[in-house]
Amino acid sequence: MTSDDRVQQFESLRPLLFSIAYRLLGSVSEAEDAVQETWVRFQASDARPDSVKAYLSTVVTRLCLDELRSARVQRESYVGPWFPEPLLSDPYEDPERAAELADSLSTAALLLLERLSPLERAVFVLREVFGFGFAEVASAVGRSEAACRQAAVRARAHMDAGRRRFETDRVARDALADRFFDALRDGDVDSLRELLTADVQLVSDSGGKAPNWGRGMFGDDNVARALVAIHEAFRGIGGVVERRELNGGPGAVFRDREGRVLNTWSLDVLGGRVQAIRTVLNPDKLGHVGEVADAWAVVHEAMAARRTQQPD
Repeated sequence: MTSDDRVQQFESLRPLLFSIAYRLLGSVSEAEDAVQETWVRFQASDARPDSVKAYLSTVVTRLCLDELRSARVQRESYVGPWFPEPLLSDPYEDPERAAELADSLSTAALLLLERLSPLERAVFVLREVFGFGFAEVASAVGRSEAACRQAAVRARAHMDAGRRRFETDRVARDALADRFFDALRDGDVDSLRELLTADVQLVSDSGGKAPNWGRGMFGDDNVARALVAIHEAFRGIGGVVERRELNGGPGAVFRDREGRVLNTWSLDVLGGRVQAIRTVLNPDKLGHVGEVADAWAVVHEAMAARRTQQPD
């Protein structure tokens, strides 16, 4: 295999490798690092595998498993809720597995995957999401096929038990998101409240490195009023809400007047209403989206602007 052949084969599989790594790690930066390390090892290896896809998938999976085992310790000391890094688009496409790929990319699904052991997570992602055979899965994780089958059963049971039904009609979901952001822009608390489930939650991941809302805000009235207040203050200092699809679902990127990223919002939709708004404020998780704003400075500016607008 020539050097050019290796480059060509690797680049053709890069989207798959990144998509596996992201679902395992929940981090864009760590997934990119795992893919790059996979290339370094492939380039340095004399191996001539029968299946380059299986070989590279095994390498990236094992790198991710090593990272997951150390990440579990780090997550235990993480400040506040932990959310995956927002993903603007998935580079891997497979029409035959489109439903599995889309479902596994959602923030809610990635949070469920976090509850699995590293082995169960790897087996589930390779088998249920990407459709690898059990022989390939066993090779990738270094376990027997029987052990992988058992891990797959456990993983499916955990995922099914924790998964809530989400809006699968993309047109209906996007139409709801349009109404949501229209009501937010107009400062229409009543219209916004009608688009939220009664037990809606607004929760942020700041990692202790940006302003947050403690354990979150809950209930349609509280959340509707909070959203309008946040948006009015943000818009008052020149902030812009950029509608984007995040992790395969409706969301937005909030940018300051200079275009720097403040945070992201992702919406979970159930039964025609928004049941959760998850925001990522941790600057360490936003660098791949764009230049990151100083969230503390933005908040202080917004508070100062509101004080000057209030009557004496």
